[in-house]
Amino acid sequence: MSAQDNIQFYINWAKERLGEMEATLTSLEGKIGGVQAEVRGMADKVLAELRKKRDEFSDVIKKNAEANEAAWVAAKAKLEADWKTFEADVTKYVESFGKQVAQHQAIFDQQAAAQLNAWREAADKLATDAGKFAAERRTEIDAALKRMQADAATAEQKLKKLNEAGVQSWSALMSALTETRTAFDRANQAAREAFKRAA
Repeated sequence: MSAQDNIQFYINWAKERLGEMEATLTSLEGKIGGVQAEVRGMADKVLAELRKKRDEFSDVIKKNAEANEAAWVAAKAKLEADWKTFEADVTKYVESFGKQVAQHQAIFDQQAAAQLNAWREAADKLATDAGKFAAERRTEIDAALKRMQADAATAEQKLKKLNEAGVQSWSALMSALTETRTAFDRANQAAREAFKRAA
């Protein structure tokens, strides 16, 4: 397993978060017109700050695209903190302005779609990378890939079921996304470990 293959798991993690940031901003920007005029300036300011955080997150990913694993470990620690700040700021935005335009469900839908897209991309990349190993060394990798695909299908069903249930509270929607995001992280880590053992 090359060093570049090993960092792919960090990239998967970062891309999943970046995809959710993009989806969130798309949703928020699409509903900004529904914010009352007297608070529109504040809402625009918060959106500008969220865009800046997304851009900084993206820049760290690009900067580390060819970095070694040690650099990615450090970058991931920073990105995790940045992600948590972004999530907290989105929650504040929704609590302050989102009630005016009923954004909860729209944000959830877009974040869920971004998350599921990240699952698919990671599984496809793993399947391609698994082909680089001799058949006798691929058993564990194939098992990890199948687990990732099964976990992705479970996450998709969970998110779809929650979405079909109708209007949910913001905390219930975010809790579901956090749960499926954590499952993605576990699946990604299990695949990473399988690749390391096979190498």
